[in-house]
Amino acid sequence: MLIEVLRLLFNRDLNKLKTEIELYETDSQLWLIDKNISNSAGNLCLHLIGNLNTYIGAELGKTGYVRDRPLEFSLKNVSKEELISKIDRTILVVNNVLDSVTEADLESIYPQIVFEKEMTTGFFLVHLSTHLAYHLGQINYHRRLII
Repeated sequence: MLIEVLRLLFNRDLNKLKTEIELYETDSQLWLIDKNISNSAGNLCLHLIGNLNTYIGAELGKTGYVRDRPLEFSLKNVSKEELISKIDRTILVVNNVLDSVTEADLESIYPQIVFEKEMTTGFFLVHLSTHLAYHLGQINYHRRLII
């Protein structure tokens, strides 16, 4: 049951991320920061893509993805089309991995220590979903401030 809930939430929020990115009128607006906003929508999008491809794709799905976390926050001027393409590929990765995850896998210890202590894979996948939702809200707010 949890696997289906996670699939629903990841797909809903990754598709909403695509919609948010598409709503920016120009590519350059994705990269604006203002006052106390330290991360642009483009960088938050890259961060979410890197996060999910690392912890779901590479770790659980053995995709071979190699993360460059500093680049997620320093890279600029990636086009809307490229960001959307990266989101689409991430959706495929997440769904392919969730297709192979079993209920027993959810109860097993996640193979990497992330928060300085062990946790189940199910717990960490729920965390990744809420992390996605948190940054999605930031992107939505950023868009409404910038446009």
